[in-house]
Amino acid sequence: MNYWLILIPLISAFIGWVTNWVAIKMLFHPRNPINILGIKVQGIFPKRQQQFAEKLGKLVSQELLSFEEIEAKITSPENLKKVLPTVETHIDHFLRVKLSDTMPMISMFIGDKTIEKLKAVFMEELELLFPKFMKDYSVTLKQQLDLEAIVTEKVKAFSSDKLEEILYQVMAREFRFVEIVGAVLGFLIGVVQVAITLLTQ
Repeated sequence: MNYWLILIPLISAFIGWVTNWVAIKMLFHPRNPINILGIKVQGIFPKRQQQFAEKLGKLVSQELLSFEEIEAKITSPENLKKVLPTVETHIDHFLRVKLSDTMPMISMFIGDKTIEKLKAVFMEELELLFPKFMKDYSVTLKQQLDLEAIVTEKVKAFSSDKLEEILYQVMAREFRFVEIVGAVLGFLIGVVQVAITLLTQ
């Protein structure tokens, strides 16, 4: 038996690992286009960063965080009710402290019962006003806040180093798995080659 045949699976495994490692690196490198034998070569993400940013911006604005969802949250009665206790505290402080400091004569004629009645009236009006106010505000906000454009510009502004760092943080295990799969497949192919060689001798 030729013991050099044992090296074939190991060499094939190494080639499989290196091939996948190079493929992963070519997602990000070279950063800038270079000519190799007349062929322009550039990493996939640096080359497609603008298209990637546009697709991601569209995805975020339409599927992940639509403005309609934001509007529903800020105009939700349940969420508005969570704000009312804070508003009530400020109104109480205004009637008891600020009004007394600003207009002492008027505050002399306002007792606890009057303050409670005034506060109740204010809170009742605010409960009616808040949903309309937030609805109107959301219309203005929608005109000023273009989620798709914001995400697109942010991603386009990323440096290639930053983009690579983010993707490696998220997909480091997956990249390592791809490298290992390349080595395993290479090893299996090498074993098949050895078996074919032995059977045909």
